[in-house]
Amino acid sequence: MSKLRFKISMSLDGFVAGPSQSVEAPLGIGGERLHEWAFQLARFRALLGLEGGEVNASTAIVEESLANIGATVMGRNMFGGHPGPWNAKNPWNGWWGGNPPFHHPVFVLTHYAREPLELKGGTTFNFVTKGIEAALEQARQGAAGADVSLAGGANAARQYLAAGLVEEMEINLVPTLLGSGERLFDGVGNQLHGLELVRTVAAPKVIHLKFAKR
Repeated sequence: MSKLRFKISMSLDGFVAGPSQSVEAPLGIGGERLHEWAFQLARFRALLGLEGGEVNASTAIVEESLANIGATVMGRNMFGGHPGPWNAKNPWNGWWGGNPPFHHPVFVLTHYAREPLELKGGTTFNFVTKGIEAALEQARQGAAGADVSLAGGANAARQYLAAGLVEEMEINLVPTLLGSGERLFDGVGNQLHGLELVRTVAAPKVIHLKFAKR
């Protein structure tokens, strides 16, 4: 069976987004600092259709995170915020633009049904209202034998971690302090269900910590 693989960037004080998240500022105040290490990489910039960038120790980590991924699961806030029912006349199509970087099926956790949203490059957002296990089952079917990426955000990640469904976890630990915002592990407690540290890689502006079930 395909693995559920989770990756996220986190500050030294445990936040994965800054305070005051909004449609205009999805990462919250200071949250962009968590991703500076990635935005400078040529490999990551290429995903966004951008040129330039550098190659460093993080390049192999990003390459590994993309390998053998056939579908993605994410929470509604990561898709694009706007809580409550969808606007049927003018539905919000999320943060990701007309050509999202996924290029495979994406399954969005939501309380409100919506028809699939098909965009360029092979990305189709599917909206799942029956919970985390239903979303994972659909993602595994969509991945056709490949692994499933759990993209976040924090609320979705906490649910999968607490349920013991995550089989690999990559924490990109960024040497910055946000002071407040959204914590990754609040409410998870000791429910990491056998995830053990299996690799540490130091790179410019980030330390990559990989955990896996053995």
